[in-house]
Formats: sequence, structure tokens, C-alpha cells
Amino acid sequence: MNESLLHHPTDDELREAGALKWSIDPPGVIPAWVAEMDLGLAEPIHRAVRTYADRGIFGYPDPRGRELVGEALAGFALRRWGHYIDPDHVLLVGDVMDGLTLTLKHVAPAGPVILPTPVYPPFFIVTETLGREIRAVPLIRSSGSAANSEDTHAPLELDLDAIEEQARDGARTLLLCQPHNPVGRCYSRSELQDLRDVVERWGVHVISDEIHAPLTLPGVEFVPYAAVASADAAVTTLISATKAFSMPGLRCAQVISHRARDHATVAQLHPVLNHSMTTLGQQATVAAYTDGGPWLDEVCRTVAEHHQRFRHALALRVPEIGVEVAEATYLAWLDVRKLRVQDPAGAALIQGVRVDGQGEGYGPGSRQHIRVNLATSSQRLDQLVERLSTAWGDRSSTST
Repeated sequence: MNESLLHHPTDDELREAGALKWSIDPPGVIPAWVAEMDLGLAEPIHRAVRTYADRGIFGYPDPRGRELVGEALAGFALRRWGHYIDPDHVLLVGDVMDGLTLTLKHVAPAGPVILPTPVYPPFFIVTETLGREIRAVPLIRSSGSAANSEDTHAPLELDLDAIEEQARDGARTLLLCQPHNPVGRCYSRSELQDLRDVVERWGVHVISDEIHAPLTLPGVEFVPYAAVASADAAVTTLISATKAFSMPGLRCAQVISHRARDHATVAQLHPVLNHSMTTLGQQATVAAYTDGGPWLDEVCRTVAEHHQRFRHALALRVPEIGVEVAEATYLAWLDVRKLRVQDPAGAALIQGVRVDGQGEGYGPGSRQHIRVNLATSSQRLDQLVERLSTAWGDRSSTST
């Protein structure tokens, strides 16, 4: 049996590291809320970090890093997805929300923004802070039922009719989250082509957050939205190695402009408007994209196993809960409306698990839903299942 490439720090080690996920609760609580993984760095990344730190020089970011990261990203995308990225169209930013801010402020057309929901809450915060009107379009089931229906067997998909209605009514920007956070969908090529036909008809600029793309689960194809867009379509892709390679503190994300003129617009901005990436983040990102593939493959296999174990265990022990079938990400999206527990997130915390229960923070379609982070050790996952089942009304002891 091959030795695992993954390093699972202990609770104490994670707490001492000072990362957000493990910093707000006392010992004994399993944090399963914010999207950080309980993993040490892949060795190629750790080696790059150590080499940089050993020099003892921490200056402002090296402008040559853009070319190095762009080339590494292009190679990574070609190997994993068969998708060509022009390195000359890549801009480095601190994180994907910085990229979203720059794109909304300086590239995307004025007017309302279409936002399929439920979706990552910072999308709302950034868009509203910039004074943009949000046009929420809830996802629908492939069976035709609404996203908030009790049918959790049919996958969630984009409501193209509603998106076109908003475009017809003046919305000229669409924020796409794919692979999707929190529901775990990885839209198929045909779904993206159908979306393309709608938005290009109305001149809608698509901003596609693809930070979870490297975390597509085995057997599922990830298709970058830009891969189906027309040659001169208005498309901006936001991506980063930080999520998939367990290094959110090493700030370096990439903004990929489909059109050369859009890249020229953001690239000529004064540096004070975009200076939050770091040289360390750049070098870690190059190492991740260049040499992190085997480590990432093991992560994806492990996450897929965790999703299966988690869904099976909850179906047995708390059958009232609906769990979306994930195609990507290490996040589980739970429908808890049938639970007899008044405050499921609070009950989970009493049992020693912090989950992300933001009520309607993810927008229309998120009421009485909970997001659970499964990117942890197998032992911790078993504890998590045990505690959540106890908190939410374990039925396994009474089943026959």
C-alpha cells in the first residue's frame, strides 16, 4: 500500500497554527464551518515556502511573479481540464473576492447583477457594497421543482428562463459559482453551453468563480465556463490554488480575462488598487500548480470517500435530513427543514461541532439549510457524524 501524501495535524497543532477555522472555539469543539482544510501543506509547496522563508527577506511582491504564475496556471489547466489559458491574460490579486471587486468596478457593465442562489455569502456583500442591485435567481431541480422543494434526488441546475428574464430586464452581469459553493454541483458542458446561448444573446458579462475547480471529484468532468464561450465574449474567470491546496493564508489569486481589452483595463490600474498578493503566495502557487498534482489527486479521492460516508451515515441515523450529492468541493449542503430541532446549528454546537448555519445568508433557497466542511481526517469525520447525529435525533438505535 502506498504511503499517504496527506499530513493530518492534531487538534492541538491546528489550534496552535492560528488559522481561523480552529481559533474561535475552545478545545473539544470540531470546527466544520469555514472552508479551510485540516491538512498540512503538500511537500512541494512546503519546500517552496521554507526556501523563501530561509532567505529572511520579505519585500513587496515581485512583478515577475505574474508571468511565473500565469505559465504555471496555464500548464495546470491544460493537464487537468484540457483547457488553454493565455498567460498574458492573467492578473494576480490577493484573493478571488479582490478579483470580483476589480471586475465589477472596472470591467463589468453598469446595472443589476444576476446571482443564482443559494451561493457563497460574500458575493452578496461585495456586490451590494459596490452599490449594485442584485437580481437573485434561485436554482431549480432538474425535475422541474424549485430548489427549496423537498426533492433532493434530482440535481440542482441554473434556471435559464429566469436568467434570460433578468437579462431582458436590463441585467448585464452574471456571477457564476462553478463548481458550486455550497451545493457542490459541477455544471456539465451542455449546461454551460445553454447558459452561454442565453447570456451572449443579451451581452451579459459572466464572472465565473472557479476556485473550487481543482476539487472536482473523481469521475466528474470540470468544464471552465470560458471553454464554451465565444471567442470575444465578455467573460472573466476567478481562480486560485489556495482553496484546493490548503493554503488560504498565502494570498495569490488569478483573474483571467477572456478578452485582451478586459485584461488591459485591469492590468493598467494603479498598483495601490491591487497590491495584496504576496511573493510567498506567488511562489507557493507556482509549486502547487507545477508539482502538487499527486497530492491533489489524493485529496479529491479522500473527499469523495468522506462525502459518501457522511451521506450514508446521516441517511441511516437522521433520515429527515436531505444531503445534496456533491460533484465537487469538500462542502456538504444539508436540508434540515424536517428536523424537529428548533436550532440545528445551535444544537450541533452544544454537542461539540460548529457548522455554518447562516439562515438565509446564502440567499433565496438557503433557509433552514446548513453547510458542513468534510475536509478533515477520517477519525474526526467519524466524531463529527456521531455528534451531529446525537444533536439532530439519532434514529439508528431504534431502527430494525
